[in-house]
Amino acid sequence: MAEDPSGTFQVPLWRAIAVFRFASMAYVVAVAAFNVTDYAHPLGVIPALVVLTGWSVVSTYLYARPAWRGWPLLGTDLAVTLVLLLASPWVVGRTAIDGGVPSLAVAWQACPVLAWAVSGGRRRGAIAALIVGAADVTVRAQLTHASATGLMLMLLAGVAVGHVARLAVESEQRLQRAVEIEAATRERERLARGIHDSVLQVLALVQRRAAHLDGEAAELARLAGEQEAALRALVGGRPPRQRAASEVDFRTILDGYASPTVSIAAPATPVRLPAGVAHEIGAAVGAALDNVERHCGSQTRAWVLLEEEAGTVTVSVRDDGPGIPAGRLTEAAREGRLGVAQSIRGRMADLGGTVEIVSAAGEGTEVELRLKVTG
Repeated sequence: MAEDPSGTFQVPLWRAIAVFRFASMAYVVAVAAFNVTDYAHPLGVIPALVVLTGWSVVSTYLYARPAWRGWPLLGTDLAVTLVLLLASPWVVGRTAIDGGVPSLAVAWQACPVLAWAVSGGRRRGAIAALIVGAADVTVRAQLTHASATGLMLMLLAGVAVGHVARLAVESEQRLQRAVEIEAATRERERLARGIHDSVLQVLALVQRRAAHLDGEAAELARLAGEQEAALRALVGGRPPRQRAASEVDFRTILDGYASPTVSIAAPATPVRLPAGVAHEIGAAVGAALDNVERHCGSQTRAWVLLEEEAGTVTVSVRDDGPGIPAGRLTEAAREGRLGVAQSIRGRMADLGGTVEIVSAAGEGTEVELRLKVTG
C-alpha cells in the first residue's frame, strides 16, 4: 500500500482494514459454500460473491491512496454493502435468514463502518454502523437478540475505531508541531551564532567607541546599546523586558516622531493601549517614516493621523513623495529587503491588525495601520 504522507499514524489502521476486508471476504465465501443448499436462489450467490470479491480488491487499491479517501469512495463502499444486504432476502430467502442462515455480507458488512470511522472519527463511524445495522435489521422478519447484539457490536466497533483514528490524527499533529518547534530552535541557534559573530560585535563596538563622545555620536552609542540588548534577547529566545506600565497613551509615542517634516494629528483625548501593543504599532509607524526618509529624501513632508472609533485604532502615514512603482514591494521582498514585509506588515499581523498601502506615481504614498482593540 502507498504511504500516506498526510496521515502517517493512520497507515497501520488502513492496512488493518485491508486485512480485515479480505479475511471477512474469505469467511463470506466459506459461509456461502456451506449454506448454499439452503438458499432460496443458489445461483444468485455467484454474482453476489463476484461483486463482493471485486469490490474488495478495488476498494483496497483505492483506499491505499490518500487522495481517493473522500466521499465518493466512502459512499460507494457503503452502497455496495447495502446492496448485498438488501439482496439477501431474495438470494438466501427470508425463511432461511429467520432460521439462522447468515446474510450475504456477514462480517464483511463491517468494512465500510471501519473505513468511515478511520476517515472521520467516532461520529462518522457511528453513522455508518447505524445505516448498515438498519439495513441488516430490514432483511429479517423480526429483531432478534442475535441481530441486536450484532448491531451493538458494530456500533461499538465504529465508535472505538473512530476514537483511535482521531487520537492518531491528534498525535501526529502534536508530533508535527514538536518537529517544527525543534527546527525553529535549531534555526534560531544557527542565526544566533552568525549574528553574534557579526552584527552584535559591531553594535558593541559602536557603543564602546562612541559612548564617551558628545552630541549625535553619544546618541548613536545609546541606540547601538539598546539594539544590541534587544537583538540578544531575540536570538536567544527570551521575551523582551516587560514595560512597567500596563497601558500607555499612544499619543505620547507618536509625538516622539514629530519633526519639522513630520506632522502629527491625534485626538484631544487619550488613546489608551496596552504598552506592548502601543510600542509595536509605534515601531511600525517609525518604519513607515524611515521608508519615507530613505526613499524620498529627508526633506519630504509626512503626516501622521491617529484616529480611534468604535474600539478600532487607525494610524495613517502619508507623504508627498514620488510614490511606489507597481510591483516594487514584491521585488524588494524577493531581494531580502523586508522593511515593509516585516517591520510594518509583520508587526501588525502579529497584533491581529491590517495594513493597507495606497500609492500612485507622483501622488505620494499612504500607509494605513488598523487594529481592533478589545477592552
